[in-house]
Amino acid sequence: MYLSKDEERILKGEYGYAKQKAMEILVALGDLYEAERLIPISSAQIAGVSYTSIGDEGLEWIENLFDGRVEVLSTLNPLGMDLDRWNIMGIPMEYASKQVRIVEAYMKLGILPICTCTPYLSGNLPTPGSHIAWSESSAVVFANSVLKAKTNREGGPSALAAALIGKTPFYGLHLDENRRPSVSVKVEMDLEEVWEYSVLGFYIGRILKGGVIPFIEGLKECNLDKLKAVSAAMASTGGLNMFTANVLGDIKPIPCETLSFDYSTLKEVIETLPENITDRGSVDIVCLGCPHLSLEELNTIAYLLKGRRVKGDVKLWLFTSRAVYSAAERCGLVDEIVSVGGEIYRDACPALAPLSSIGYKVMATDSLKMWFYGRHLAGVKTLFLPTIECISTASR
Repeated sequence: MYLSKDEERILKGEYGYAKQKAMEILVALGDLYEAERLIPISSAQIAGVSYTSIGDEGLEWIENLFDGRVEVLSTLNPLGMDLDRWNIMGIPMEYASKQVRIVEAYMKLGILPICTCTPYLSGNLPTPGSHIAWSESSAVVFANSVLKAKTNREGGPSALAAALIGKTPFYGLHLDENRRPSVSVKVEMDLEEVWEYSVLGFYIGRILKGGVIPFIEGLKECNLDKLKAVSAAMASTGGLNMFTANVLGDIKPIPCETLSFDYSTLKEVIETLPENITDRGSVDIVCLGCPHLSLEELNTIAYLLKGRRVKGDVKLWLFTSRAVYSAAERCGLVDEIVSVGGEIYRDACPALAPLSSIGYKVMATDSLKMWFYGRHLAGVKTLFLPTIECISTASR
């Protein structure tokens, strides 16, 4: 991979330890994928933030980069806890102290403590055609597909390296020729609820693996929340990093293989979820907000909770970004939800929270991304339900 004279000096350590290590990562990545050169990026979104994910070794590595400073707007992935209300969540002190140290280490590098999987709702909003280095799986799909920015799915270290240098290797989805769809998924039913779009994304990800880019046809008008639900589920099950769609103004590739998604497909996906717990009476926590809830979704939840109250033996945990929380608080939605027993947390991801060690055993959710990672990361049995049924499971 070609390096400019300035980039070579960074690699030699003339700009400090942190930037040298960052350049080593980018060069190794570029060589691996046969990138011709590095290209400037406009922003980064960095994973490897939760103590659940990186542990003591990751914390030590980040703290050792103290002489570095990011070159572009950079935000963080969600944590395993709310930075201010971790004790209310039941997070152990030892875990919390390590989590705070991780965020502080990132902040010393100039990274904003905006911890969310929906950075585009919190000020990190790339323009169409811009090159970025994002690492959260659902945000990567959303950025490539809906925002029309260009990013590969970065790992935590490579996204941090790109932020420190302000550049990323020119390969993969940064190249226009790699962003063309090859398979069409024809939606032959009217999708109305956000959770239905989650099922669609789950189905696409399960059928199409690897670097395939699908074209979704037959969708009626759909909003941001539905598009982020598709993005999240698709990335979780199939590792897909981009889709195109008729509602986004994209053009269907011809000729191409066509798959069908109808009501029977939706029903089959739900019925064949492996280890999907069906006993709602065993649920002790309901988690909504994976990806983080938007203002509209919080408004919907507040409406569904009217005249109800959260059960004494079930927790209702809602997750959102600080930016959306502030807007919801000003609109009175936070008070409405909290007054009936709901709990709203910022900064955190329910899949990364140590739910099993806190004592929870069975979780219900309306997100198939949360369902997927809840089993593997949070260590709890899971139940996937439509949003309104999640609310009825948690309240009376």
